[in-house]
Amino acid sequence: MAPTMTGRKTLGAGEGSLAVFFALFALLWLFIASKTTDAAYAFHAWLFVLGSIVAVVAIFKRYMARPAEAPPQEIDGLPNYNFGPIKFASVMAMFWGIAGFLVGDIIAWQLAFPALNFDLPWTNFGRLRPLHTSAVIFAFGGNVLLATSFYVVQRTCRARLAGDLSPWFVVLGYNFFILVAGTGYLLGITQGKEYAEPEWYADLWLTVVWVVYFLVFVLTVAKRKEPHIFVANWFYIAFILTIAVLHLGNNATVPVSIFSPKSVIVWSGVQDAMFQWWYGHNAVGFFLTAGFLGIMYYYIPKQAERPVYSYRLSIVHFWALIFTYMWAGPHHLHYTALPDWAQSIGMLFSLVLLAPSWGGMINGIMTLSGAWHKLRDDPILKFLIVSLSFYGMSTFEGPMMAIKTVNALSHYTDWTVGHVHSGALGWVAMISIGSIYYLIPRLFGKSEMFSVKLITVHFWVATIGVVLYIASMWISGVMQGLMWRAVNADGTLTYSFVESVKASYPFWAIRFLGGVLFLAGMLVMAYNMLKTIAGGRSVDDARVLVPAAHHA
Repeated sequence: MAPTMTGRKTLGAGEGSLAVFFALFALLWLFIASKTTDAAYAFHAWLFVLGSIVAVVAIFKRYMARPAEAPPQEIDGLPNYNFGPIKFASVMAMFWGIAGFLVGDIIAWQLAFPALNFDLPWTNFGRLRPLHTSAVIFAFGGNVLLATSFYVVQRTCRARLAGDLSPWFVVLGYNFFILVAGTGYLLGITQGKEYAEPEWYADLWLTVVWVVYFLVFVLTVAKRKEPHIFVANWFYIAFILTIAVLHLGNNATVPVSIFSPKSVIVWSGVQDAMFQWWYGHNAVGFFLTAGFLGIMYYYIPKQAERPVYSYRLSIVHFWALIFTYMWAGPHHLHYTALPDWAQSIGMLFSLVLLAPSWGGMINGIMTLSGAWHKLRDDPILKFLIVSLSFYGMSTFEGPMMAIKTVNALSHYTDWTVGHVHSGALGWVAMISIGSIYYLIPRLFGKSEMFSVKLITVHFWVATIGVVLYIASMWISGVMQGLMWRAVNADGTLTYSFVESVKASYPFWAIRFLGGVLFLAGMLVMAYNMLKTIAGGRSVDDARVLVPAAHHA
């Protein structure tokens, strides 16, 4: 999508074709808006119309403002990196993170005080819960992955991002998908699949955006000036490619009509369940693990100013992880209609998964060999290293919970909630926060964040919040499991379900407090981030390394 390079300014092929695409897209959705009888779907149709018009206007405004020639690939022999989309994704990650954690706190409080549902369709738990999970995982985590991957691939390949408008199409298109999906949950538009709630039209839009994302990343790697492909890029490529496959398989639906938001899944019964948890578990494995391991392998060595502890181990870690993770999904379906042999395969591969997971964790932590003293004074490094501790803990806990006898106690209890959040808050959010703290000063021409002390405050507030959250859920979950299976001498249940709910109440209150602390830390980060950006320059002062002659 690069503009044509001529001495006289002309509309580039990419600019022109994209403007035509969005103009036709606006007409299509205008037609749908005029014909549909579903009010929520009509609202989304008008969002697509408005977004397409804004895109056309932005393309022509950019054309009028830009120079005649395409941006140079190099300036004075150094790569001319494209940091604009990265800045946008970094800021949006902060925005969606605060929104997602706020909604999480609201629904945590609703569990303790159901009256806070307010008897409104838009604020009940059933609609806010998928809004929370999608906002934290896909909006916050997704924007972190876009920002960090676009930064890492440029720096490690010593090449400008492929395409001119393409990187912007990816970050803006992805955030538009988040807007459509999130408002859809509140309006009741959902296909009812865990972590895959958006309906067919949102899924199709995401597919287009994701294909462009893959092309931008791979073509940037292809034109690299550094002969070696750094291991972080392998993790990013695996994450992008596998998520595409999972998305297409789990969302294979047939729309009822182009004028209806509803669709029918092509899978049925137990096959649908198997596809769902093949998708669901590998969304954890590749979106929330492989992608963020790409962050680990770049940002920890950079912040610690030490080489990766073992590059060979990182390669073994990569291949072992991506092979093993694919087969672990059936452990979500223990004691269901899924054939017993499939459940056992899921359990077996979940146990095997412990080895590559801990190999990667050890590799990341041992990167600090010879630089342990930096943990005393570097709060960004604290975030990055502590996130690995939570990663190790959750990747030990996950395989243990996949064992059928353990799962019989843990399933459907708050223990599962605690496990998910030890990974989502302790691992994903903490390493995301550390990487964004690393990025912001470099993207906006600052030597460091506005306040290093505030980063330290954020670290301790967030860490205490995570510990309160997961400890309360562990205790509550084990208690629930024991109460549900307790029987009297005559075989009747010792406790009613209501009694287990009442016993869980104090722990739900503690969980809310932990969430409030984590949200407070994000607000501190937002303040620090905005103060850092204010007055920042748009240049990159980071030193460009001379490419290595060979690789060990």
